[in-house]
Amino acid sequence: MTTLIEAPPEDSDGLLPAKKKSSGGGLGQYILIRFLLIFPTIFILVTMVFFLMRITGDPITAAMGGRLPPDQLQQRITAAGYDRPLLVQYFEYLGQLVTGNFGTTLSDNRKVTEMLGTYGSATLELSINALIVALLVGIPLGMLAAQRRDHLPDAVLRIFAILCYATPVFFAGLLLKLTFSVWLGWLPVAGRAKISTELALTSLQAPTGIYWLDALRSGNMAALGDVMAHAVLPAIALGLLTAGIFLRLVRTNVIGTLGKDYVEAGRSRGVSEFRLVTKHAYKPALIPIITVMGLQIAVMLGGAVLTEKTFEWKGLGFQLATYLTARDYVAVQGIVVLLAVIVATTNFIVDVVAALIDPRVRY
Repeated sequence: MTTLIEAPPEDSDGLLPAKKKSSGGGLGQYILIRFLLIFPTIFILVTMVFFLMRITGDPITAAMGGRLPPDQLQQRITAAGYDRPLLVQYFEYLGQLVTGNFGTTLSDNRKVTEMLGTYGSATLELSINALIVALLVGIPLGMLAAQRRDHLPDAVLRIFAILCYATPVFFAGLLLKLTFSVWLGWLPVAGRAKISTELALTSLQAPTGIYWLDALRSGNMAALGDVMAHAVLPAIALGLLTAGIFLRLVRTNVIGTLGKDYVEAGRSRGVSEFRLVTKHAYKPALIPIITVMGLQIAVMLGGAVLTEKTFEWKGLGFQLATYLTARDYVAVQGIVVLLAVIVATTNFIVDVVAALIDPRVRY
């Protein structure tokens, strides 16, 4: 006897509960929200820097106090408008930022926008080099540690990761300089390039300020070799700081992925452990790397200050330390605003990429 199984009635009769609709938004809504969050982030950082920099008084007194007679000092304060109420100065400063006017530095009388353009490319170059080092070191070693879990290589690599992100950048830089520059004499001690190389690259038409890119554009292989030799030690000193974090993240996530059912199924069919790690387990482990990368950009920019001072790499970090010593508040505010824009924009890009890779992020 054939038994007929009736299909469930349509839910229009009200007898079955309606299907639950997803409460999450789409990709467009997620991107829009993340983009709008850039502006309050920058606003909060700009506000904090403005008021914190003025705790010790006005910039003119901080920079020129004791070097000018009181009457001349007061004239400069009045001419610059620093004797007005603080809130008036604050709203005027916000208005100038909106129009792209960052002011003029007090110590060397340069436009802040010009200074940012000159030294910002150097910091960008250092950050790119350091990120390449972090990825080349952190991801492969993290996969190796996961593959050799609870064995000697895993223990050694975990200690190495701890040393990477626990060692101060300036101390690592000094050790690298002492070893590879002073003792072995393999690499330059400091600077971005030789003076002759810098003159050749800065005299190019429309230079980017990123030396290795300008050397490639001009086809000057001698300049490229000189630039890369100067970039090795600063990139390693700053890159290892992030490489240790990437190593631990990749190791943890690959180990978690290796315990999944589809990996166990592949292992039961005789798939080698190396193939399971390199072909199946590492891709899901990269998603946390992409997410954390946005946070590590801020860490790198903070570490760039010490790295640039250690290697005399004349970028924003080097100039920031110089302007802080000179108590040049206008220049410091301009650098911090630019760094805030870079960090906020980078986090936005990372969030979008993570949402494209893993749709769960956007819900």
